[in-house]
Amino acid sequence: MRRREFIGLVGGAAAAWPCAVRAQQPKKVARIGFLITGSLESPEARVGFDAFRQALHERGYTEGHNIVIEARSADSKVERFRELATELVRLGVDVIVATNSLSARAVQQASTTIPVVVPVMGDPVGDGLVASLARPGGNITGLTFLGPELLPKRLALLKEAVPTVSQVAALWHPRAYGERTMSEMMKETEVAAGTLGVTLRLVAVQGPDEFDRAFSAIAGERADALIVFPSPMLFTERRRIVDLATKHRLPSMAMGREFAELGGLLAYGASIADLHRRAATYVDKILKGAKPADLPVEQPTRFELLVNLKTARELGLTIPREFLLLADELID
Repeated sequence: MRRREFIGLVGGAAAAWPCAVRAQQPKKVARIGFLITGSLESPEARVGFDAFRQALHERGYTEGHNIVIEARSADSKVERFRELATELVRLGVDVIVATNSLSARAVQQASTTIPVVVPVMGDPVGDGLVASLARPGGNITGLTFLGPELLPKRLALLKEAVPTVSQVAALWHPRAYGERTMSEMMKETEVAAGTLGVTLRLVAVQGPDEFDRAFSAIAGERADALIVFPSPMLFTERRRIVDLATKHRLPSMAMGREFAELGGLLAYGASIADLHRRAATYVDKILKGAKPADLPVEQPTRFELLVNLKTARELGLTIPREFLLLADELID
């Protein structure tokens, strides 16, 4: 964990200030709520939080000086989002950063007036978080990472990287997004699997305590590859997922570079850290008077494809040269 930066005030200097300056009212200290899925003590959960704090600092905000961040963690138990959202609302924070669609829905139920910025939304309109991307219309705005829409692309990339794949296990979290988004995500991925000539084996997990059971089921299905569906909980628990995929010798594809950096074979999607950095821009505008209803939801324009060559060697795989030329980054 990076150490906090503090700005010290030299007490003796205050006596030398002009009376007019001493008479000024102190500036309001903004209170920002930050609702996160995983433990704040874990590196896996801090990717977005640290990127957000750094981006705020670059815009002139310093914790303990002109902002206070009230961070709350669900410790990967997404059912806690509602009570944590209610707690932040009761604190009277000026703006809440709800880091994903699931936490945003909890805040939406707790308050329709406190501004909410969401760095990583799945389908903002489909999940009922905003009226439209161009004009959100309520108290919620932010960014979408297009995670659900990219699942067919991820499956195609997995098949291209490992052409022998025929049985793909899909690890998914049923409550990751709204019912409409989850239904469309499943349907589009199954259609893509049929087009690619692979069999998709859906394996649901409700929480981290179900991973061992899930991977035992995957082994029993004789899957020869793994795709991880977008989910805040699954992203937070990525180290354990990668470890289990390695144990079962499964080539894996997931949504963020963090999976590949930990040892997953492939990752494709927008940068989670970049999305959180962009969220700081929204918070800055809101603290200066902008309304969430008038701030359009941003979509990513750049997606990263990462290949972990070390993992490929350990799995005895030879990734086609043409595929490697497509990659934005090769990890070795």
